[in-house]
Amino acid sequence: MKNSILKQKDCVACKKGTAALTLEQAAGYLGLVEGWDIAEEGKVLIRSFKFDDFKNSLAFVNAIGVVAETEKHHPDITFGWGYCTVLFTTHAIKGLHENDFIMAAKVNEIAGV
Repeated sequence: MKNSILKQKDCVACKKGTAALTLEQAAGYLGLVEGWDIAEEGKVLIRSFKFDDFKNSLAFVNAIGVVAETEKHHPDITFGWGYCTVLFTTHAIKGLHENDFIMAAKVNEIAGV
């Protein structure tokens, strides 16, 4: 499974002066997280998930929340009946960091991907 390399890692706080990943670097990580896309000129990692009902969407969001709190790296989430869209970016560096891809792998694991 592609996600296995990243899901074993933990997020680390960005140090002052940390640069965001280049689009080329981000594309390399993208191959490790099935189903995710890079958006907003390489500054955002995004994926949508489908569910049978609201209850399952909410349970998924809550499970993501537990991992996000543990890792101290939080996504933007939009959800409702039958769907959930998860967006990662590292606000401190105004772009993507390895942490975003680590979290994407952990979200995939929650989803059973």
